[in-house]
Amino acid sequence: MSRRHPVSATADHAESPATRLGFQSDQVVQEIGYDDDVDQEFRESIEDQIGSDLVDEDYDDEVDAVVLWFREEDGDLTDALVDAIELVDESAVVLLLTPKTGRDGFVEASDISEAVETAGLSQAKPVSVGKDWTATKLVTPKAAAKKR
Repeated sequence: MSRRHPVSATADHAESPATRLGFQSDQVVQEIGYDDDVDQEFRESIEDQIGSDLVDEDYDDEVDAVVLWFREEDGDLTDALVDAIELVDESAVVLLLTPKTGRDGFVEASDISEAVETAGLSQAKPVSVGKDWTATKLVTPKAAAKKR
């Protein structure tokens, strides 16, 4: 005779992308590069996870994480990354979101790698978030070393 174990509410569904990417309750998360094409469902999953709205580009206090939506036509990625890490402490994460291959605004992986290195960041393997966007988690080298 087998016993059935009750399923918890969190086990009923897959972990949200925001949870998998490390967003936590009460974090202040700044969003840069918002436009009509962003993945609203992913944005909402971050807001649900942190328990508040994302703060915008004009926010000028320290943040726990940055969500940077970036498209090829948005300019220089290195500059965008340097600007994005201005208000984060050394343990903060920058989540770089770029359009997937074949989508308008697609950014070559080599361009991302070069910009990340020039900005002094380390990157994890990209993950899909939504049907049109890929997320690359970026950390400062000091933050990466602390996690070892």
